[in-house]
Amino acid sequence: MNRTYPIWEQHCCLPLQSNASIAELLRYRRPEGSYVSVNVGYAPHTRADSTALVKSFAWQARVEYPEITPVSTILDVADVQRSGGIALAFDLEDSNPLDGDPDNIAYFYDLGVRSMLPTYNHVNAAGCGCLDAVDTGLTAYGRELVAEMNRVGMMVDGSHCSTRTGLDLAAATTRPMIYSHSNLRRLWEHPRNITDDQAKACADTGGVIGINGVGIFLGVNGPDDNKARLEAMADHIEEAVGLVGVDHVGIGSDYSFDAEDFLDEIHNHAASFSEAYTAWGPLQWVPPEDTLTLDVVLRRRGFDESSIEAIYGGNFARVAAEVWSTGR
Repeated sequence: MNRTYPIWEQHCCLPLQSNASIAELLRYRRPEGSYVSVNVGYAPHTRADSTALVKSFAWQARVEYPEITPVSTILDVADVQRSGGIALAFDLEDSNPLDGDPDNIAYFYDLGVRSMLPTYNHVNAAGCGCLDAVDTGLTAYGRELVAEMNRVGMMVDGSHCSTRTGLDLAAATTRPMIYSHSNLRRLWEHPRNITDDQAKACADTGGVIGINGVGIFLGVNGPDDNKARLEAMADHIEEAVGLVGVDHVGIGSDYSFDAEDFLDEIHNHAASFSEAYTAWGPLQWVPPEDTLTLDVVLRRRGFDESSIEAIYGGNFARVAAEVWSTGR
């Protein structure tokens, strides 16, 4: 019997504007329930910027969209999913919104941020990014951030980081780390994709790699290649399972509901990106409607039901239960 399962979407993006509507998140709604982590800031943003985004998105969920519920604990997530709703939490794609103060990790945790990556593409005070020509890895400040994230209960995320920074994160963390939205370089040579060593080091911490649906990271970026893009996403899932085991693979599609805004970001904040983001034309994504059919694709490829359930959300839920459970 074919079954469907709650989905855990570890990373997607709304417009990074405090007046942006969260209505598009309803595209993740399914009878089995959903969890969605929404980005609330990256390298150009300050604590004030990200605070405004979190508060706006959470307020909308509480007041305007009863189907979407901000969550604090893994028990909250389970309750929302059982009701067929969408559990909402947040993530940071860079440590710049901390304004240089590790104490702001606890501040953002209390607002509902449950994961953070230290660097976005390029070097900062915490470490190096995946687009840096020279990779010096995690800094002493970066290690301080990891220790505070471990203490607070926020997941350490290696996406967008350099190879050495990712390996340093795995070595420094005392809790499972994640790659919230990263594909495998062994299938497509792109600096945003992670190496076998990074994937294995993440798995060794007990962590999970969230496979994304971004065309330039899959190697399938044609505007009419929707079906091939979904199959490529499944290719990376299948390859990751073979590399690190089914317990360490999940979904972080990186879908941008703000596609036009993001393309403008690439143009207006060119220093945060590179030709690796523009060489294949305008970015394309696997949309939520297609991501929600990955169970069908995986089943056709021979995955059993327990494996599909783990990839769809069980693995990230397990890590969240371990990392978020800090007694705060």
